[in-house]
Amino acid sequence: MEKPVTLALLFVIALSGLIGPQAEGQLTENEKKAVVGDSPADPGRLASDLSPALRHSEIQKAMRKVADWQNARIADSPSQDWTFATLYMGMLAASKTLHQPRYENTVLKVAEHYQWTLGPRQTHADDQAIGQAYLQLSRERPDQARIAPLRTQFDRILQIPDDPAKPVWWWCDALFMAPPVWANLSAVTQDSKYVEYMDREWHITADLLWDSHEKLFSRDASYLAKREANGRKVFWSRGNGWVMGGLVQILQALPAGDSRRTFYIQKLKDMSEAVSAIQGTDGLWRAGLLDAGAYPRPEISGSAFFVYAMTWGVRNGILDRKRYEPVITRAWAGILKHIYADGRLGDIQPVGEAPGAYGPGASYVFGVGAFLLAGTELDHWVADRASISKTAGLR
Repeated sequence: MEKPVTLALLFVIALSGLIGPQAEGQLTENEKKAVVGDSPADPGRLASDLSPALRHSEIQKAMRKVADWQNARIADSPSQDWTFATLYMGMLAASKTLHQPRYENTVLKVAEHYQWTLGPRQTHADDQAIGQAYLQLSRERPDQARIAPLRTQFDRILQIPDDPAKPVWWWCDALFMAPPVWANLSAVTQDSKYVEYMDREWHITADLLWDSHEKLFSRDASYLAKREANGRKVFWSRGNGWVMGGLVQILQALPAGDSRRTFYIQKLKDMSEAVSAIQGTDGLWRAGLLDAGAYPRPEISGSAFFVYAMTWGVRNGILDRKRYEPVITRAWAGILKHIYADGRLGDIQPVGEAPGAYGPGASYVFGVGAFLLAGTELDHWVADRASISKTAGLR
């Protein structure tokens, strides 16, 4: 979870037993060393050796530069935090794309350090997010020990009745953190009860936060009536990026014939249409989606999630290639302009819950994770196009 809605809500959650003994401020020594991110006044010079050309060599060069910089900062400081869980997914994807095992090894060490357990808060989406990495590693080398703690915890959660007054996933970010874990656990175990829970809770959150006119999600219920300086509703870039990234993960987990796919496919289509219509002239999106003028700097974490989701949608025939290819290519070119010579990925809004201000050098692990996921999808897309061209040439 990013910044909580209110202190009162935190108090209620604490009384409900959802905050475990290792709550904020009670981190382990290793976790204290983990560098979530920073925003130096002088981040140095921007990279001058990157190209926006959609070629394997150029995409992978940018990915490697950023991944190496980030990996060096966090390789010896494991964390179960949601911020790192997002990074770990990007690093696992990059490890395959770049044929570089060191990124996967970093994540594997984290899993082994925590003995494949989730964060301390049993039902909290943020503390479930790292389960995405565990499940991915389990696919690489099937071993029940890798998913046993996760499955045991989720089986306990299934026994907890829903509280109509308090949705489990009451903030939109949660739709990236938890639902993919539940859907993928069903895929790995072939047990439908996990995806059934996911689908029910996802709909509860959507019923609360989805704006059918703007085709975007409010961050949480406290934002339903809030307005930007221009009078438009507040829709947070990264919050909606979280949702779109989560939709991709869910659709990858659901079987091709699953009737639930229709709902999630339509949400991806609707959100892609909405965000593509408000893309900036530099190819990027601002922290506040509907009042770009109030936020002069682009926001890279949200932008990267949009690229990731839309590229996946095009690759899988959900989004129209002619419509979205220009959007994706402009966005990727824009993102590359915020990579520094040493590999720092800048203009990432820090942890928060709403549009805010930050400096050009602001870099945080979740944004890097989104960037690596986007780069991986773009690299797959290049491979797909090459394959299609080759096949057409043989006809």
